[in-house]
Amino acid sequence: MKILVKKTSPTITTPCLIFFTPEGRTSPQLLAQLDDHFCQLVTTAQRSNEFRGRHAETLLLHAVGTSGPNRILLVGIGKAGDASLDKLRQAAGSAVAVLKQKNISKATFSQSDLVIKKTTAEQQAQAIVEGILLANYQYLRYQHPAPDTAKPLEQLVLLAADAKTLALLQRGANRAEAICAGVHLARDLVNAPGNLKSPEFLAMQAVAMAEKNGIKAHLLDQARLQQLGCGALLGVAQGSTRPPYLIVLEYAGDPTGAAPLALVGKGVTFDTGGISLKPADKMDEMKMDMGGAATVIGTMLAAARLELPVNLVAVVPAVENMPSGNAIRPGDILTSLSGKTIEVLNTDAEGRLILADALTYVGRYNPRAVIDLATLTGACIIALGNQAAAILGNDDKLIDQLLQAGQRSGERLWQLPLWEEYAGQIKSDFADVKNTGGRPAGTITAAAFLQKFADQYKWAHLDIAGMAWEDKGKVGIPRGGSGFGVRLLIDYLLDEAGRA
Repeated sequence: MKILVKKTSPTITTPCLIFFTPEGRTSPQLLAQLDDHFCQLVTTAQRSNEFRGRHAETLLLHAVGTSGPNRILLVGIGKAGDASLDKLRQAAGSAVAVLKQKNISKATFSQSDLVIKKTTAEQQAQAIVEGILLANYQYLRYQHPAPDTAKPLEQLVLLAADAKTLALLQRGANRAEAICAGVHLARDLVNAPGNLKSPEFLAMQAVAMAEKNGIKAHLLDQARLQQLGCGALLGVAQGSTRPPYLIVLEYAGDPTGAAPLALVGKGVTFDTGGISLKPADKMDEMKMDMGGAATVIGTMLAAARLELPVNLVAVVPAVENMPSGNAIRPGDILTSLSGKTIEVLNTDAEGRLILADALTYVGRYNPRAVIDLATLTGACIIALGNQAAAILGNDDKLIDQLLQAGQRSGERLWQLPLWEEYAGQIKSDFADVKNTGGRPAGTITAAAFLQKFADQYKWAHLDIAGMAWEDKGKVGIPRGGSGFGVRLLIDYLLDEAGRA
């Protein structure tokens, strides 16, 4: 999509001019001026309560004049006192849905008289463009759309009142484009089918992205993993004919050489459950079990395009979990890279096994903090549904920073406790630890397991099981991979870099 920022009159000739309007508020001054061109249709719609400005409410009006906009699209952002950047982002996504439905490929967005407390014009522009780009996403690699299929938006223009505002809007739009490039990459990776998405495919996609964006990449193949002693990762991988990889990406954005922040993402490219086989129902969706890896790779892309002044390292263990004569069995004991032994009670609790070795490996970078993301437990969906990801960890400041980033970005987190008593549930009679603590507090005991391999640094764990995949489709997130976590992590990194 082509994105332009222009300092021009709102009477610009355009297929559609979009206004964001609070609930119960009179028309913005600019919109009131244009109302004459639309034969008072805006005023009539508001007086008749055809359009009230409720959140994400839309109304499309057609002009009868001969110049200026052909249409006006009113989009509600809710009550003025409750308006937020996240609601603005969702409202922009709602506008895109209307434009697609009406086959309008070019549109102009006005921020005139848009008031959202404690926000800047730059932040508002970023939210609008993010909402547009997120809603405009399509995964069409394997589809041949029918002629009447809704087509994506091709061009948008943001109107700026003056040169100073133009610069602010341009910065916001540029930031949104970089961030959404990361989200779109993450969605593409998740949506790719299992027959394409082997661990090697995921590794090659990460390397290709890195080479184009000045990121250092190297891969640890099966032979190297065996030399290192990554027994937990290799144990999961041994049931598949597709070999595993450990993907390592390094972004050097801080010239001072400060210790890096580390991102670790679970990369199970397809999860059958192994010998502890999953039910057939919805197993097709298990191509998304590398959602954490996708988020981490997408975040690295966005960070590089934004030229963030931070040092980052990303570690992605990529495996396929399959049942075969070579697969690990319930009751097997694996020796991890850390030297700790793990009793495998359930081969479908495989994500924590590969993360154990990844969390140990990343320690060689002496990171100042480590954040892992994983579609780790079905228990997280039971606890939080599809409204928030769970966060747990060993550092309250890091957790609080991520919680705040989640609020600002609209990718919400909810903290669960990680008291030491939970570790009792994963105590093994035959090894140092077992890979499941049973049904009670399943999300917490999974984190308690990971904590045993992340005790040398500040660490936070995000269980994104309920957020990495959108089952039905909603504003801004079509059915499939959501790319959840990229915007959250970039917000956190911007804050950490002092540039938010």
